[in-house]
Amino acid sequence: MDHSAAVGAVRRHLDRHVDRLGEQGWGRAGAEPSGRVSREVHRRFLRRSVPRGAHVLEIGVGADRFTTELAARGCRVVVTDPSPARLAAHERRLRGTPAERSVLRREVLDGADVSRYADGEFDVVLAYGGPLSSGCGCAASALRGLLRVVTPDGVVVASVLSLLGAWRHHPPGVGAPSDSGARSYRWSDVVALVDEAGGRLVDGSASNWASAGDPDSLGRLAADRDRWRRFLDHEVAACAEPGARDGGTRILFAARRR
Repeated sequence: MDHSAAVGAVRRHLDRHVDRLGEQGWGRAGAEPSGRVSREVHRRFLRRSVPRGAHVLEIGVGADRFTTELAARGCRVVVTDPSPARLAAHERRLRGTPAERSVLRREVLDGADVSRYADGEFDVVLAYGGPLSSGCGCAASALRGLLRVVTPDGVVVASVLSLLGAWRHHPPGVGAPSDSGARSYRWSDVVALVDEAGGRLVDGSASNWASAGDPDSLGRLAADRDRWRRFLDHEVAACAEPGARDGGTRILFAARRR
């Protein structure tokens, strides 16, 4: 089997897997305190990266749902995912909510190929956990495509799995995220990726820098609303420090065309 056929087989296997999951993914991510921290870090990064009223291409709805956050900012959103089942679950969840009015349409899409869209068609591409960590194909080519479809002053906002952070938070043999075959990155890899794709970095952050190592302590913090709020503020600030970007479970970044 040649390389392209092998990549296609992997993609088809992943698509069948997420179709079988259907709506099971809803509600799982973010239920544990560490997941809630990750979602909050991603949400605040989105808020400082995405302008109000933007025309947004959301790549991969997944279990972490940010369409509602985009809607709260008055954005107009084209929602995409490679799985029809996930798109259907997304529609069911938003049906009857104010956020549904912000959804322009839903489309089945492999985020590594956005050739159907015109140059500069969107103000923002949101690719949290999207094609750049899929382990299939060329990440630089995928990111180059995402940068192409944003306006000259638009932004691609993305997150990828952290290689060093996975080593830090998952003892050997326990099963780090990279065991699934997904690609993981160092911050230096992200810098090189954006440069190769013809972009320039404008922001970066870790996720779960201090919140993935002791679930019991984190659970006790989450039970106290005031302490939890203060912890989230400190965690988001720590994650944004340049020295922390390799220390979390994920790396977030925002990039523009060069």
